[in-house]
Amino acid sequence: MTWNTLDALDLAGKIVLTRVDINVPVDGSRITDTTRIDRIAPTIRDILSAGGLPVLLAHFGRPKGRPVPEMSLRVTLPALEAALGQTVTFVERSSRAALEAMPEGAVVLVENTRFSPMEEANDPKMAQFLASLGDVFCNDAFSAAHRAHASTEGVAHLLPNCAGRLMQAELTALEAALGTPHRPVAAVVGGAKVSTKLELLGNLAGKVDHLVLGGGMANAFLFAQGYEIGNSLAEKDMAGTARAVLEKAGATGCKVHLPKDIVVAGRCAAHAPHHILPVGHCPPEQMILDAGPKTVAALEGIFCTCRTLIWNGPLGAFEWEPFDTATSQAAGVAADLTAQGRLLTVAGGGDTVAALHRAGVADRFSYISTAGGAFLAWMEGKTLPGVAALEQSGK
Repeated sequence: MTWNTLDALDLAGKIVLTRVDINVPVDGSRITDTTRIDRIAPTIRDILSAGGLPVLLAHFGRPKGRPVPEMSLRVTLPALEAALGQTVTFVERSSRAALEAMPEGAVVLVENTRFSPMEEANDPKMAQFLASLGDVFCNDAFSAAHRAHASTEGVAHLLPNCAGRLMQAELTALEAALGTPHRPVAAVVGGAKVSTKLELLGNLAGKVDHLVLGGGMANAFLFAQGYEIGNSLAEKDMAGTARAVLEKAGATGCKVHLPKDIVVAGRCAAHAPHHILPVGHCPPEQMILDAGPKTVAALEGIFCTCRTLIWNGPLGAFEWEPFDTATSQAAGVAADLTAQGRLLTVAGGGDTVAALHRAGVADRFSYISTAGGAFLAWMEGKTLPGVAALEQSGK
């Protein structure tokens, strides 16, 4: 990968348009998780230290190209100021003259870019307007890099550009995990549906040495191979697709791992009566809600032989105890190997991050991506417009 970092550009006295993702969860006027705001703080501080004026561009919610008061970025100001330890100036619309009049050390937040229909349309007029405001473009929003919008891709072609610290960390971690990884490489892919991760599975089958399947996705693969899965969540109509993935994996030398034993229950609820059974022995009225201890032991053996692990999706219904056991125990093994310097671990996806936090190991993985769709798109092998624009400039 070739892209500029903040260190590659002279920012002294420059207005630095900085695309960030602070699309955080809100309950009324209260932000319930400030992670995305906290993780952009290093970029803003480094721009300030280099003598630049950070002008933050961001979206919030889906206002569909019109001003929606409930989706104003004003709600993020208290958390943003707390993360930076200073006042942030909020503007609904700005001009070059107004920005040039800002005092040294100021930080500016511009209103929701998606209030304009030109943003998501990647209208050249909006990109040109944004470019007229600044001297440098810094993209620190990897989680929005899979969208070709005016503030993520369009403006990048019109100004000298670079990756922010969070973008830099994301790209470096993903390059280490899938670009030029230390082998053997294992990927854990879970979740409810095969259909939502079909491209991901196809791409990974040609790139990793071990593909571990869990959750409802694993049920579909078990069904495709003729195993009894009872009343389990599974896309049975994807059986042909599942067999095609297995065939591709076999052709490329990728070993696919499915549960060796299963935890079954009559209903999906916390502490529902449950049993551990051999795979293929799920009663008709029961459903598979987690992988069993033999499966976890097998995963430990796989992880111990690998140098790199990518994780996207839980192994079971982790929201309800005790069906979070396999995910928590396997994640604990991965975290221990990471601490020993034996395994590089990169994880991403909303459910994945939640499951790792629930297991108490999120801070022990090598890298946890804050991106959702962009992380998945990268794992699918797709070109991310926001990243491609940076790479073009870097070359």
